[in-house]
Amino acid sequence: MEEIQSENQKAEPDPLSAPKIIGLTGGIGSGKTTVAKFIEECGFPVYYSDDRAKAIVNEKDDLKQKIVELLGNDSYDSDGNYNRKYVAEKVFSDQELLKKLNEIIHPAVRIDFEEWVKKQTKYLVFKETALLFELKLNLQCYKSLLVTAEDNIRIKRVMDRDDKTYREVQSVVEKQMPEKEKIKLTNYIIYNNTNLDDLKEQTEKVIFEIE
Repeated sequence: MEEIQSENQKAEPDPLSAPKIIGLTGGIGSGKTTVAKFIEECGFPVYYSDDRAKAIVNEKDDLKQKIVELLGNDSYDSDGNYNRKYVAEKVFSDQELLKKLNEIIHPAVRIDFEEWVKKQTKYLVFKETALLFELKLNLQCYKSLLVTAEDNIRIKRVMDRDDKTYREVQSVVEKQMPEKEKIKLTNYIIYNNTNLDDLKEQTEKVIFEIE
């Protein structure tokens, strides 16, 4: 286990007014979701940002309208469900369009998260997101926790999980923020290079260390 001090973290919140928010992140194949499940087993709530984003685009009428105005009526199918394949194709090679889409979705997720936090009663809550550092969401957290593993291990896991080729997974890894950059920014690190028992032990140790 390793703790890295970062100057980019927000000062400790008033414990009487709000729980401490711990940002949980990790690249593809790191085991971030597994760690999140272990955290829940320890009794602490986890907000899954990616899952909530997928739900919100179907739940919020104002969000639907903005997305349709940006990307067209085909953004939703005949049943009114978000057309993920169409949207992905639209923004895949258009960074400006992707940026505009994110500017619609990310604020909605932030509001949803804030409302979720208000309902929590534990002194620690965890915000799971793949883009913690890329979107500077770590600045809104009391501490941050990075789940990482050696690149070859991560790539092999995703190949086995998603039936992808080495080149396909490697191309995704190369588009993400390098692990060495994330390590510089985080407070706690879990190295997921061995087995589930070790991963669970490290997770429990980190939770115990957070003050």
